[in-house]
Order: sequence, then structure tokens, then C-alpha cells
Amino acid sequence: MRFDYTQWQGPRPEDLDFIRQMMEIYRNLLLQTGGDVDEALRWMAHFGEQYGFFNETFGLEDFQRLLEESGEARRTPGGFEVTPQGEKRIRQDSLNEIFTALQVGGAGDHRTPVAGHGGERLSETRPYQFGDDLGNLDPLATLSNAVRNRGIEDLSLEEEDLEVYEQEHLSSAATVLMVDVSHSMVLYGEDRITPARKIALALAHLIETRYPKDTLDVVLFGDDAAQVPIRDLLRIQAGPFHTNTQAGLALARRILEGRRGVNKQIFMVTDGKPSAIREQGRLYKNPYGLDPKIVNRTLDEAAHCRRKRITITTFMLAADPPLLDFVRRLTELNHGRIYEADPQNLGAYVFRDFVRNRRKRLH
Repeated sequence: MRFDYTQWQGPRPEDLDFIRQMMEIYRNLLLQTGGDVDEALRWMAHFGEQYGFFNETFGLEDFQRLLEESGEARRTPGGFEVTPQGEKRIRQDSLNEIFTALQVGGAGDHRTPVAGHGGERLSETRPYQFGDDLGNLDPLATLSNAVRNRGIEDLSLEEEDLEVYEQEHLSSAATVLMVDVSHSMVLYGEDRITPARKIALALAHLIETRYPKDTLDVVLFGDDAAQVPIRDLLRIQAGPFHTNTQAGLALARRILEGRRGVNKQIFMVTDGKPSAIREQGRLYKNPYGLDPKIVNRTLDEAAHCRRKRITITTFMLAADPPLLDFVRRLTELNHGRIYEADPQNLGAYVFRDFVRNRRKRLH
């Protein structure tokens, strides 16, 4: 057997598989840099030099032109910036990555076991009621009713004969995703903020494209709490902050009180115990242990959420005893749920719970 060898000349721009892989690397870097296109490109140049991504045929400038032509980035006087189309692609990729990690039939099922209007047709039927869509009429069952009621010789159709298919009811959900942006989310080389950012992007894309009657709001909590617009999710960053969980829960509750929907829920992603509250405009902080004043104020807010029928699900990115002790007490008061989540698999936990909560009214 004979083999002919030639010297490898590096990637070619017409190699679609190569281009696809390059774009995947770029989008992952863009996610990790919080939407900073220039920084992502600097990392692309670094990896390109180290691993031979670029050569005389296809260099970094060619890749930059590709980003512009694809509409994912645009050139500005200060450098490059991500476009709305580019952000949408990041959200889609985040969603695809999370769904790939889920078992078949997991987060894809978004239904409730309650029969009602607006969902997919079931095999079961029921008598027609005024206002039902006649497009859901079961002709065979209707005809059988008519024959049974009046006989085959005097066949006529009355309203009482009509039989319609049941439909699955799709519940609506109002969700607030609370993301801890305290310093511990990036401390000691840990990157817990990128997975949280990815969850926010993926949830936003899921709701926008598949469940438009649902709402999603994102609240960041550090020294204080702030709502972040959906368009800014890619730029979520941790800062030199303490953990004011009480302020985050209070803001999330106020947002949900103004939202319509059967299920109102808070998903809280955190890696630390509460360490700060606001008192008369001043920040009271104690990062050591569990300060009773801070803890009690935070637990009061969790109980307030419960009275408003808002369920809190906490995804812990760390399992140190003070955090676990606090979350257990919060969950008991609120009748919520706890997950000890690996940051790398956080999406699967969040999406399974999102679907679970939409299947029934929360009490």
C-alpha cells in the first residue's frame, strides 16, 4: 500500500468546518470576557499563534472581516463591539449547550397535567361547552352520540351530541433570576460568574423564542441589588462586593408582584452566605460567620415572599457549612428548594426546575 504525503499548509478559509470551529471558540471567549469583543480577539490572536489557527492564507484580520460580514460584530472608532445579532447567537448557543446536557424529554416538556385551552390536543374527549373551538371537534364521537341519543333512522345533530378533544394547558410563569455578583464569584481563580451569565442568556432565549407569555427578569445582588436589562446579560460581571441577599430578594419580590402569571418564582444563584444589608441608607456588613442581624432580615424577606406565593429555589455553587445552614433555614421558611450545583452543570439544574415549576400552581 502506498501513501503520498504533502506538507500541511494550515487551515483554508473555504473550509467550512474550520470556520465553524473558529466561530465556536470566539463565541466562548466572548462569553467569558463579558461581551468584550476586543479582548476576545486578543485571546484569539494568542491561541492562533500558539496552535496555528492563523497563517498567510487566513489571518486575524480575515477573521475580523468574517465577524463583520456575518453581522456578529461591528467596527467602531474605539474597536469592535458585539451586535444584537451576535448577542442573539450567544443566547442560542448557550441554550443549545444546556439542552444538549439534558436527558431527552427533560426540559423539552413544558406542559401541565391540567386540561384547558391553548395547548396540544389530547386523545381524551369531553362534551362540548359554549366557547370551545369547533376545530377540536371529534367527528366520530359526535356521530356516535347522535346515533345513541336519537337512533340511526332519525339521525340529526344537536349541541348535546358534540364531543371535543381535550387540550393540554400551558401554564405561564413569571421568573426572576437572581445572580450573586459578590467578589467570591471570581475569587481564588474560580469562575462562577460565566456559568451564571450563560444561564441568564439561555433562559432569556428560551422564553423569547418558545414561551413568549412567560416573563424573565434578572436581578444582580452584591452590596445592593439592581435589575439588569435582557440586552445587557452578556456583560454581567462580578465586582468587589459583599452579599446583600436581602436586597436581592426584596427587589425580586417587588418585580414579581407586578407580573402576571400563575407561577411566580425566584431562582437564586449564589456561592456565599449573606454578609450585608442596608440600614438607613448605610451598608451594614459582616463577612465573618452568620451575623444574626443580617440573617434575620434576609429570612424575613424569604417569609414575605412566601406570603406572596413566590417560591425561592436556591442553586448553591459552594457547600461550606455557613452557607448550607443559612439556605436550609431560608428554604424551610419559604417552602422552596435547594440544589448543590456544580457550576459546569448549573444549566441542567436550573432548566429542570424551570419546567417543573410551570407544571403546577405553586403553593
